[in-house]
Order: sequence, then structure tokens, then C-alpha cells
Amino acid sequence: MKKIILDTNFLTIPYQFSIDIFDKIKDLVRGEHEILVLDGTVRELKILSNKKGRKSLAARVGLELIEKEDLKVVKTDDGNVDDEIVDLSGEETIVATNDKELIKRLKHKNVKIIYLRGRNRLEMM
Repeated sequence: MKKIILDTNFLTIPYQFSIDIFDKIKDLVRGEHEILVLDGTVRELKILSNKKGRKSLAARVGLELIEKEDLKVVKTDDGNVDDEIVDLSGEETIVATNDKELIKRLKHKNVKIIYLRGRNRLEMM
């Protein structure tokens, strides 16, 4: 079964761009898959949600989606979230992110990536 790891910035897309990321992921990824978030991602969203402004609202929506969609939260070391994502990713993993540096690192490992293209659709590379 494919595992799809959602990065922090990816969970803010529904608020920022009014896109249902879960429906779009189903369109892109055929077959059985499990959507995961790292505990570090949850931590990052909680920190962002306590600030002010649009990023705070986007982070709160991301946290609500984790709960609403009953996503599995994977416990990791308390290290850098991007490092943890790279370490956990492999052949049967897809990472959903818009982080350019993380995308570069994942490409070196030949990991499939789902990203936002043109503010209105998701694509996989």
C-alpha cells in the first residue's frame, strides 16, 4: 500500500486556495493508499496557529483537517520535519509538499511528489 506523507505547507492549501486536497489526491493516486502526517508537522501547525493573520487561519484549518480526516500521525524524533520526511520516504512513499528545497532532496531519492500547480490543481511528479 502506498503511503502519502503530507508536509506542513500542503495542509494549508485548502484554506489558501479552496482546494479539496483529499479528493485531488484520490484522483492522482490510484489504488490503496494511506495518508499520514508526522507529529512534527502537527507541532509546526500548532505553532503557526497561535500566531496572527492568514497563516494562522490556514494552520488551524490544517489541524482541523487532520482530525476530520482521521489521519494517522506518525511519531518521529523531535528533529527537523523535512529531514524526517526525507528519512521516511522511499519507493512506496509519495510526499505532498510545495517546499522547493524538500522537493529537490526528494527528487534525489526518486520519491514521487504531489504539489500545487498554478494555484488551482495538484500534480504528481
